[in-house]
Amino acid sequence: MRIEDESGTNKSGEKKHDEQRLAGIPVSPGIAIGTAFIGDRGPIAVSETTIAENAVSAERARFADAVTNAQKQLRKLKARAATLPGSAPDEIGYLLDAHLAMVTNSRLVRGVHQRIANARINAERAVELEIETIAKSFAQMRDSYLAARIEDIRVVGSRLIRNLIKKPYVTYATLDGGAIVLAEEVTPADTALMDPQRVGGFAAVFGGPEGHSAIMARALGLPAVMGVAGLVTRARPDATVIIDGSEGAVILDPMPETLETYRQRQEDYRDERRHLGRLRRLAAVTRDGVEIRLEANLELPIELDQALANGAMGLGLVRTEFLFLNREDLPDEDEQYELYAGLVRGMGGRPVTLRTLDAGGDKLPEALAAGAYAAGDAALGLRGIRLSLKERRLFETQLAAMLRAAREGPLRIMLPMISTAGEIRRTREVIDQVARRLRRRGVPFAEVTPALGVMIEVPGAALAADALASEADFFSIGTNDLIQYTLAIDRGDEQVAHLYNPLHPGVLRLIQLAVEAAARRRIPVGICGEMAGEPRYAALLLGLGLRELSMSPGNLPRLKQRIRNLDMVAATRRAEAIMDQSDSGRIAALLDDFNAMAELG
Repeated sequence: MRIEDESGTNKSGEKKHDEQRLAGIPVSPGIAIGTAFIGDRGPIAVSETTIAENAVSAERARFADAVTNAQKQLRKLKARAATLPGSAPDEIGYLLDAHLAMVTNSRLVRGVHQRIANARINAERAVELEIETIAKSFAQMRDSYLAARIEDIRVVGSRLIRNLIKKPYVTYATLDGGAIVLAEEVTPADTALMDPQRVGGFAAVFGGPEGHSAIMARALGLPAVMGVAGLVTRARPDATVIIDGSEGAVILDPMPETLETYRQRQEDYRDERRHLGRLRRLAAVTRDGVEIRLEANLELPIELDQALANGAMGLGLVRTEFLFLNREDLPDEDEQYELYAGLVRGMGGRPVTLRTLDAGGDKLPEALAAGAYAAGDAALGLRGIRLSLKERRLFETQLAAMLRAAREGPLRIMLPMISTAGEIRRTREVIDQVARRLRRRGVPFAEVTPALGVMIEVPGAALAADALASEADFFSIGTNDLIQYTLAIDRGDEQVAHLYNPLHPGVLRLIQLAVEAAARRRIPVGICGEMAGEPRYAALLLGLGLRELSMSPGNLPRLKQRIRNLDMVAATRRAEAIMDQSDSGRIAALLDDFNAMAELG
């Protein structure tokens, strides 16, 4: 890594900055070149209000809560940083220790409490004024070390103010010009605000390749790198940045020759995408004539055009969480109906599969985050179908909108986090009640109830697939959570990202159980996890009996190209050989050897 040269200047007298290469985890392919936007440092507008004398104690308590939250946030960040590679834990740890000290009975905290009590002003303004006072006093000391700490104080102050006003750390919706977002962490809600026409790509200190933010980045075609130690502390606002989402590299202040190299790589990548785009009108048929159904997963409605452009035969998974993100209220029935109906009409007769709300984990909407839903381990707690069946009004509103939208074209309803057949039966009862209510209201809806399917993403669901198949109209295997729960790995945690293994024999056996159970009951079965969009796994999945694959729209051409080069008989034989193995390394070798031979053939 090259370190910034403080003394260098260019011909204009401006300070030069040496190129810095930072390594991370590649999570979304492609090359992005643009201007850095550091998401955690944006200025926050604060107004001053006078606090009544009898409200001072409450205001000080509100500030104390913000301080406590800041301490928790910083400790969490430090714990996650502890397992980063190389010297990163020490580098980040020292910085976070300094930030923790600033929110632990410090001059800053004491000064804010005094301003609230003496000047009777709101806590946000008190923080802002105290930071200005401390910064001025540090600057007057003419000490280079203290001068460098001014920025740390401002960052801590920003954290406190954001906690007070409950403002997220990002303003990505307003970015423009292909900005490159650099942040400590990028949440799914953050990613949902990134318009690919305005944002070039992003990188973050934390996160892994199978987290929901990474999935959304791939869906949007945004090059992205996560797990980049030292990113935010080394980056400069408005500096030129290169994101290499294929190799997992972030280059700050690139030299001219580096820029030229990456611009060429960027053009090569675009040429490859254009070449693959020519496959959109060709069928996904193997060499021996077996047709495979390729559909698209949708994170956001703006992906619909890309899905159609890449030849999607339908929408195999529409994640409806987008309707609930970045808002403080919940969408009503009419708003949901308009969006669902728009998707159905937009697909022009191709089937659309809408998944009911899968709130929880890393995608808990703000409108639900304040309640009991945020307690405990969100990945294992009240989420998916569990939340829907508990919050019946929320569930009924969504189902009513879906039943109405089904009048516009072929629509299927899919339930997340199913683990028992009883959950499917209870859902059918709710659908019947919603239909009766719509009929009484005189609201038009589909005469034929849409097919009701389930996600096989909990190990228990795969093991009980025969029982579920007797109640469901179709299966869709969600490998993202299935792998996470089977291997006890948080797929959004960069510390254990290397342990996330789709080729683990336990995972493959669960997929096989679900496929065989669906075949026995003669119901359709597909796969909609990220595994479906990776050409490496195509032969194995088809060999196991899957004929429907749904993936991010950008992956459709690559999968189609792979399928058209496959022989189904050979793929089935190789899958049988793989399923006889008990070692992940041996499984990977058998699959990769098969893929290499297929490419040569």
